[in-house]
Amino acid sequence: MRKLRMGMVGGGQDAFIGAIHRLAANMDGLIELSCGALSIKPETALASGKALFLPESRIYLTYEEMIKAEAALPADEKIDFVTIVTPNFAHFAPAMMALEHGFNVVIEKPMTFSLEEAKLLKQKVEETGLILCLTHTYSGYPMVKQAKAMVREGKLGKIRKVLVEYPQGWLSTLSEREGNAQAAWRTDPKKSGKSSVMGDIGTHASHLAEYITGAKITDVCAELNTLVEGRLMDDDGAVLLKFDNGAKGVLIASQVAAGEENALKIRVYGEKGGIEWFQHDPNTLMVRWLNEPAQILRAGSNYSYLSSFATHNCRTPGGHPEGYLEAFANIYRNFALTLNCKLDGTEPTPEMLDFPSVEDGVRGMAFIDNVVASSQSDKKWTPYVL
Repeated sequence: MRKLRMGMVGGGQDAFIGAIHRLAANMDGLIELSCGALSIKPETALASGKALFLPESRIYLTYEEMIKAEAALPADEKIDFVTIVTPNFAHFAPAMMALEHGFNVVIEKPMTFSLEEAKLLKQKVEETGLILCLTHTYSGYPMVKQAKAMVREGKLGKIRKVLVEYPQGWLSTLSEREGNAQAAWRTDPKKSGKSSVMGDIGTHASHLAEYITGAKITDVCAELNTLVEGRLMDDDGAVLLKFDNGAKGVLIASQVAAGEENALKIRVYGEKGGIEWFQHDPNTLMVRWLNEPAQILRAGSNYSYLSSFATHNCRTPGGHPEGYLEAFANIYRNFALTLNCKLDGTEPTPEMLDFPSVEDGVRGMAFIDNVVASSQSDKKWTPYVL
């Protein structure tokens, strides 16, 4: 009967995503920020911790210091989990150290810098029995969960086609050389990994396709492009997909679609009908039937036509918009409810367990590897290797 205690690595005053994680974790009153190693810059780490009213004794200058110090505290004081919100290259080490010291982990996507690191984290999670939650935000939206439930229940029939696109326009200029810190690390191969566009947003699209359909990608045929002259990494790409249920798919990810914001969209078609979900209008799920009028389903805790997975993640009655922060918070809430059940020795419900895991993290890293390999290959299709 207490809040879960969270320690954060990264996410200080000079960062973007850390504040999003803190807002999401705080939304349901289940979690409190207890300590942090919030920046690699000592002065920023201290200032950030003070601004968040952390006790000075629990404002740490490195993640190593934080994890060791917290592990040595009494059980009723130490943190329950570590949230990692650093750039890609700095995910693995703190995550592994946290698991080795008995702490559960929440981590930004993509899970690691390489597939090899992802496999090692998966092995450590299996060895320890701890929980690793990966923040693929878009799977937290109620109407994405409704789409998944409809596919799982066979309402669309056998799935045949998946179309998923994620166009952004924020990298349409060489902004990484114009003082944009977010662009700088994402387009640096030493910090981002093998692919910039597929690591940053392509993994979101591939996860959404597998999450909604319940199918796994088996083969890819990919092309990656660098369309802004002078950029060190890819900023655009397209992938043909094959799934293990026989479905075919197309995935498009671009960060040079000038004028676009965060226009993630997915369409899934079966024998009987199809669904369409668009991140710019997240409370709506369009359902189209083969020989019947189309339906518009809306998010809302008062709508009895929604699945339990959708309503479990609705916070307000219909007509009250819920967006990105709420979807993010749904992931934290389900993780927290599951962890509470584990601490209490009770069984979590399927709805509680519905958040991205270490397995999703491994598949995300495999997606990046396989897309890069396919783009560099002369073969039409590249088998999906894990």
